[in-house]
This record gives sequence, C-alpha cells and structure tokens, in this order.
Amino acid sequence: MRVIVCGGVLALTLLLFGSACKKDNDGSSGGGAQVISIDGSSTVFPITEAIAEEFRKMYRDVRITIGVSGTGGGFKKFCSGEIDITGASRPIKPSELKLCADNSIEYIELPVAFDGIAIVVHPTNDWADPITVAELKKIWEPEAQGQILRWNQIRANWPDKEIHLFGAGVDSGTYDYFTAAITGKEHSSRGDFTSSEDDNVLVQGVSTDPLALGFFGFAYYNENSSKITAVGVDDSVPAPVDGPVKPNLETIAGGQYQPLSRPIFIYVNKKAADREIIQKFIEYYTSDGAELVKEVGYIPLPETGYEMVRKRFADRRTGSVFEGKGAQVGVRIEDLLKVEGQ
Repeated sequence: MRVIVCGGVLALTLLLFGSACKKDNDGSSGGGAQVISIDGSSTVFPITEAIAEEFRKMYRDVRITIGVSGTGGGFKKFCSGEIDITGASRPIKPSELKLCADNSIEYIELPVAFDGIAIVVHPTNDWADPITVAELKKIWEPEAQGQILRWNQIRANWPDKEIHLFGAGVDSGTYDYFTAAITGKEHSSRGDFTSSEDDNVLVQGVSTDPLALGFFGFAYYNENSSKITAVGVDDSVPAPVDGPVKPNLETIAGGQYQPLSRPIFIYVNKKAADREIIQKFIEYYTSDGAELVKEVGYIPLPETGYEMVRKRFADRRTGSVFEGKGAQVGVRIEDLLKVEGQ
C-alpha cells in the first residue's frame, strides 16, 4: 500500500505495477506504458492480484493498478469511467446500473469463480459450532442493535458473556450478499459491529478476541485457518443435505454450503475492451489464469463455464444475466451455467 499523487490529487491505492496516475485515452500513462486500471471487491482481489502478477511476466511493459475499495466503491469508479475493470462479489444492482447509464458506460459481466462466506470464531470458542441461519438473523438483523449483546441471548446454554461482532464493510459485496441471505434484505443489518473493507483486518480482530464472531470470504478464512475457526451453518432446508455444513472447497462447489455460497465477478468497460492489452488480459484471466483460482482459495468454474465467459467477452455481450438486481441468494454453479448459456 502506497500513497501517490496524480494530477495534484492524493490517492491511496494498492499499486502492483507502475503508476496509478490517470491514463491517456489510449490506455497509456504519461510515460508511454500501457495501463490496466482495476478496483473493487476485496474478495475478488486475491484472484486478480495472482493473475496480474503472472500476466506481467509475459507483458513487462504493462502497468496494472489494483485498488481495493469494495464492490460498491469499485462500481462507483467503474460506472464513472475512472477504471477499466472492477471486481464484484455480487452482481451489479439498480443504483449502479443507473450510474453506468448516466455516464454512458456499457459493461461486460464475467463470472470468474465461486466463493463462500465463512462464519468464524476464535479457536477457543467451543460453543457456537454449529449455528443456524435463524440464529445468525437474530444476531445481525437491524432490531438486534443495542439489544442482542451477549452469547446466551442467542442460545440459553451459551456463555453469559458479551458477543463482539466483526463483518465486511458496508461498501462490500460480501456485506450485501450476507445481509440478503441472512436478514432477508440487502444492506439491512445492525450497525454496531466492527466493519472493514479489508478482510485481513477482520481476520486479525476475530483471531485475537475469544468472544468474537465474524463473517468474510472463505479464501481469507482458508488462508488463516490456523488462527480462526469456521463454524457449521444449518439452513434448516432438507436438500441437498440435512444438518449443518462447514465451508470448504467441496461443500461450496457442490452447493451444500447454503445460503452462503455465491458467484464472484469482474466487470469490463466495453470501450476499454477494444484495447488489445485488455483483450489479452481477459483472455489470460479466463483461460490459463483460471488455474490460479483454486491456488488462492476459491472454487473455479468448470471449463464449460470459462468457455461461456470467453464467448461472452468475445461477443462483447453487455448487461447482466442477473437483470441488475444485485445479490442473488442460493445461486449454485449449475444455476450460473444455465443462465450464462441462455
């Protein structure tokens, strides 16, 4: 993380390669190098970072800047024409559709992987595993603010101790999806919890607090599983399995970890897609680069899925298969492939 000045404006961004200063119309910086500008979801970030690093080994004259302002923050920049690509841990929603339309930004929606939202506690917590969706709702719904403050208010035989909550920041697609899945309404939750767009901050908070409960993307749990514990979630729905399910690569890919599994995306500015370097980057991202998805802790699409994604990009097919409605709860890999194939 580095502070830079571009055109007199102080900007804080994660700088992978080169300058994050404003691009010329051809996508080059003042020094002539080609620039790919990316922002958005902290959940999608590890995939994009890994792919960008490998891509740069082949195209050393390319500068790739990656910001991590959350799904909502990324869409604000993307729909204002400030960046080429944004990562999103949920589909685009109505207010973002309007912003893009107002600025004449056409976009290509590309699903790139599947992810789960892990419910995590401190390793010394020996009571909260498993937890039900109804109990999570009781903890996180707006009415819980200032009221549900102790563990034994959730389940009587749990400790009479404070509960300390950690969760994704409100500009995060993870927050949007979690609230839609758990409280029943996107962007609806209590406000008295420690939030951050940086999942590493949440990992640190839960790993050092025996009374903590938090939620964030599975990959960040997977990377830190030695210092935090993921609990099983029981959605009380008989199919596809009865009882609680813990998040792992198999349960997320197989659709058993519900309702907290979801597809994640990148969105590409259609005008930017005319640039050859963007075409090469997206081709790499959805072909050879897709092998890195599992390495960084996510669930890759089947090859037929990536074939559909590459065709969508090649055809410059704009719009969202999710009709611009934002977070869609319960979408499984087979569901995603079905709508992508229509």
